[in-house]
Amino acid sequence: MKEIKAILQAYEMAISENKQSALVTVVQVEGSSYRRPGARMLVTEDGMMTGAISGGCLEGDALRKALLVLHQQKSKLVTYDTSDEEDASIGIQLGCAGIIQVLMEPIRPDLSGNPIDLFRKLTAKRQSCVMITLFSMEHTDSSQWGTCWMVEEDGASSGNLPDPELLPKVSFAARKAMESKKSGFEQFSTGNQSWNCFIEYIPAPVSLLVVGAGNDIFPLLDMAIILGWETTILDGRPTHANRDRFQSGCRLIVSRPEQALENIQTDQRMAATLMTHNYSYDKAMLRILLETNIPYIGTLGPRKKLERMLKDLENEGVKVTEKQLDRIYGPVGFDLGAETADEIALSIIAEIQAFMSKKEGPSLKNKTSGIHSN
Repeated sequence: MKEIKAILQAYEMAISENKQSALVTVVQVEGSSYRRPGARMLVTEDGMMTGAISGGCLEGDALRKALLVLHQQKSKLVTYDTSDEEDASIGIQLGCAGIIQVLMEPIRPDLSGNPIDLFRKLTAKRQSCVMITLFSMEHTDSSQWGTCWMVEEDGASSGNLPDPELLPKVSFAARKAMESKKSGFEQFSTGNQSWNCFIEYIPAPVSLLVVGAGNDIFPLLDMAIILGWETTILDGRPTHANRDRFQSGCRLIVSRPEQALENIQTDQRMAATLMTHNYSYDKAMLRILLETNIPYIGTLGPRKKLERMLKDLENEGVKVTEKQLDRIYGPVGFDLGAETADEIALSIIAEIQAFMSKKEGPSLKNKTSGIHSN
């Protein structure tokens, strides 16, 4: 999501300077590659690039071809075979041993439902979506249809399809991707045309609720913002939770625990960390958070502190179920040997990222299969 927002910002800048832009998207990968399908970058007519489709090895050639696409105003599918060891310019340097299909499409501001229009709708709401990109590997020299359709989590859909017969097929594929929360590929036929379809599930960005506004949360916020997470700071002390101390990239809420969540939307893509260093405030917030749908609740401090909070809640008549206990991560963070605030922030961010990605978090060194799930 962060990459899409950066592309939108770069596009708006290009439009203000009357420059044309092309969208470059990885739409299919066979074997290994640095980036997976859905990686994107925007290329403007003056050669500026925003985003990335590889580790830097494909961008130079992709830039040249994207500029040609802009000149011709015709979409193009480009194949990069990084498994060819005789290809000294790409295969050996990249060393990923994969075949990468890259779609390049000029952005037409006059065309309603163009990719930028879809990206604007995607970022306007906090929800997941499925993006549909149509291309043809059978007729690579013909015009490629491109990023053309989006189905949002609330059921809304928009865009432009090349044939009305595709609508029920695309809609069904999008619903499956939304239910499974996984991207995929299909092949559709209409009349004499065969389409390869990249069905991309794009989750809502991670939302991080940090309960506490002490100095130790600064590195946590910095890392979360770098990752493009939405951040909210909650504290009962106006002397701590104020704009003089925190940048505009995060939301600040000063509140007692009882009213804390009145203006906060909670969902399955939210993580909360209790970091006030105030036992009573943390305990009160734990009680409230357990009644929400937030799937990850991290508690800073030793296990004994968490056990004491749970015991006190039980004495207050709060029955914490096993299902609720499963949502509590305390002590919060991965075991990275963290000591400093920066190191602790890294361990917390790593655990939340693994949780949201449904990963265990072991070292890749010990992974016997590929890095990315197929």
